[in-house]
Amino acid sequence: MEGCKERAWDAGLRFDKESLEYIVTNKDMINLSPKVMIPTLYDYWVQDIEVLQGHGQYEVYPNNPYETVINSRPAISFYNDNNPDWMNIMIFYHVLGHIDFFQNNKLFQNTWNDDFVGQALADKRLIAQLRIKHGRWVDYVIEFSRSIDNIVGFYSGISKKEYPVQLNPSAMIDFYFYHFLQGQKKLSQLDIYKEIERYNQLISSSADQGESMFFEEVKKKWPEFLEVYKEFDPQKKVQEEDLLEYILEHSPFLKKSSHVWMKSVVNIVRQTALYFAPQMRSKTINEGWASYWHDELFRKDDRIAGHESGYAKLNASVTSLSRIGLNPYAIGLRLLQHIEELANKGKLNYQFQKKRGISEREDYDMKTGLGKATLFKIREEFSDFTLFNSFVSQDFVDEYGVFVTGKRFNPEEGTIEYYIKSRKAEDYKEMLVNSLYHPPYIIIDHEKTNDENLYLVHHFEGKNLYMEYIPDTLLGIEYLWGGSVQLETTEIRKDKKTGEISQQEFVYTMKDRKIEKMKKT
Repeated sequence: MEGCKERAWDAGLRFDKESLEYIVTNKDMINLSPKVMIPTLYDYWVQDIEVLQGHGQYEVYPNNPYETVINSRPAISFYNDNNPDWMNIMIFYHVLGHIDFFQNNKLFQNTWNDDFVGQALADKRLIAQLRIKHGRWVDYVIEFSRSIDNIVGFYSGISKKEYPVQLNPSAMIDFYFYHFLQGQKKLSQLDIYKEIERYNQLISSSADQGESMFFEEVKKKWPEFLEVYKEFDPQKKVQEEDLLEYILEHSPFLKKSSHVWMKSVVNIVRQTALYFAPQMRSKTINEGWASYWHDELFRKDDRIAGHESGYAKLNASVTSLSRIGLNPYAIGLRLLQHIEELANKGKLNYQFQKKRGISEREDYDMKTGLGKATLFKIREEFSDFTLFNSFVSQDFVDEYGVFVTGKRFNPEEGTIEYYIKSRKAEDYKEMLVNSLYHPPYIIIDHEKTNDENLYLVHHFEGKNLYMEYIPDTLLGIEYLWGGSVQLETTEIRKDKKTGEISQQEFVYTMKDRKIEKMKKT
């Protein structure tokens, strides 16, 4: 494994010299999986249930989970004790790809200097001490906090110290994207991203006239925009709220001396969620990067001799494209290979983008040799969304033969059948983007919030909240706030008689552990 590190460093990967590797059994893997493979993570009753489920599934479907790696300092990885040596070499290259990604991608920059395993151990001990004193109430606080830990303010917490001042948008652009589209028009995130892409394309083609050209289209679509902008107060800022953090800082209930201990528990849940947030937003590019490097490095390693067929079979099982469903290993790997080819041929420049002829595009080759350098830049700055949005093109879809599948019922056969629904790049990109982790956007209405009532607003993006989760989630927030909680949301409804689709705004109110739902007036 030390030899693997030397080869990886020579290839350009950058990661700490120190790392820890453990050989473990299948049972160990099953026991650690609910704790995200971190042995020191705090205990929680749901983890025990998942362990029991894991043992039950393993008895029915025995398998060998090959490895797992966690983002810590030093990085820690686990290997199945049934793996042969040649396989562990190949797997370690995959692990080194992950470690390189963890330690260089900017989504993870707030984790670069943390010993999360050590912090988790301290948190676990603190929670154990609190359980001795406060009993089951500790688990209530954990459960209520975890019910909303998916909406922590991850992006607002990323440092902007390297953000160039000259890239700050104009006041009108800032108002359009942050206030007009989100606050007044309530467009979905996908529609907003499309507008951002249109703006970027115009700015790229004409730095001087791009913004004015952009707003010409805006005024045609929304004639009232300029009048609304004139009335806007430039001092008013969009507040990126983190609900857990807001409760920590402002909850009247948690401020009471007898409840202060709960803040420690809520903060542990929040910090843990923040630590794992970048992994949920970079699953495909992270796995693609690791798969790219295990293939790149292991095939050049003389220790593969005699195991070529075994490697080919294992690699194919991991990185094969799924006809139904999405394999992040396969999609991430092929996107990176596609980018490398584009960069090597100089196809990432604007001159190539202007070419429309099929043969002209296929024959275009500037022989730049910039493929690897471009990949390292991608590894440093991209997430899954930016990867999909930037590089899923018709050329990519055609090259790898990927498509969007549909599902329909065949009444003659009485079966469900899958069919190719679309081979268009925009449809495939939309499917990939829609598959990404995207928690609901919940903000606090400060004008309607006070010590007795917390008023939340769900920024509707075309999808209903999970209705069955609302009562229990609001019950937990009510407990942590110490007063009633209201949630304003929009729901898509279908008329049973006419079949018409409509949107209706509702307000849920949780007071004294009782839920009430009313139409917004």
